[in-house]
Amino acid sequence: MTAASTPVLAAGIVCWRVVDGKPRVLLVHRTVHKDVSLPKGKLDPGETLPETAVREIYEETGLAVELGAPLGNVHYTLANGRDKYVHYWSAEVNDHDLERARFTANDEISSLEWLSLAKARKKVSYTHDMDVLDRFGRLYDAGNARTFAVIAVRHGKAVPGETWDGPDATRPLMHRGTDQAATIAGGIAAFAPERILSSTAARCLATITPLAERTALEIKSTEDLSQDAYAGNGKAVTALVAKRLKKQQTTVMCSHGPVLPQIVSALAEASNTQPDARLRAAAMLSTGDFSVLHFARDTKKLRLVAVETHQP
Repeated sequence: MTAASTPVLAAGIVCWRVVDGKPRVLLVHRTVHKDVSLPKGKLDPGETLPETAVREIYEETGLAVELGAPLGNVHYTLANGRDKYVHYWSAEVNDHDLERARFTANDEISSLEWLSLAKARKKVSYTHDMDVLDRFGRLYDAGNARTFAVIAVRHGKAVPGETWDGPDATRPLMHRGTDQAATIAGGIAAFAPERILSSTAARCLATITPLAERTALEIKSTEDLSQDAYAGNGKAVTALVAKRLKKQQTTVMCSHGPVLPQIVSALAEASNTQPDARLRAAAMLSTGDFSVLHFARDTKKLRLVAVETHQP
């Protein structure tokens, strides 16, 4: 595939806050393009798209945000004929975030503007931005804008069992697995996890260590997520998932191929969600992949809002 035929990947965010009981969203006035749009930017080498989103918003607006539910992607063709795909998330901005933010007009962004959804829709220069704003509007109106997440991670590529003389739980990561662990750390951190749980296996602990170092969170290892303790009925996993859901804290669970379907199944059952393609994809992860399952916060009944899966 030539460079000209390779799609351009980018990520952006609908930053929102509530003013007088109604949502307002952030638009950027771009200097060079002389347009008004949602903040976004291109994927850098070694990044996952969630990491790109929070980095670009910080660089363009000075806001350090935490990703909420995904808003899908938009596609358009650039002037040079290349396809461009921009993936969007929502992110609530609180007063503390605004106080910490430092924005200075520059060669790329001349100013920022907070507007109601209706005014923002009229102000943006592109129809694809209108579409993303409409998606956020539906999310907000449904009471699904404020979320917490459970992030299921499969350990990175490990030394094969048939070539390892020691116990299975002591198998280390290969170089590829170490690279995967470093790559996904930024993507998972974009969702601001509050708790990290891991299988006791060395390959899981090594996979999640870069994230722990990046977020300054302690890793809590548990046999409930280990392959050695794996049991087909999934009772231990179900109990662990129920405990984390009750806390409504964004939690990372790093585990193994056979255990991940139990985690996703327990999350689906707890939220009364019927199995579908997105949940099957979230459960059947390759090494180094992670899935993010978003749940509406502060609702009477647990409600699954969105599911997304990422590769290193």
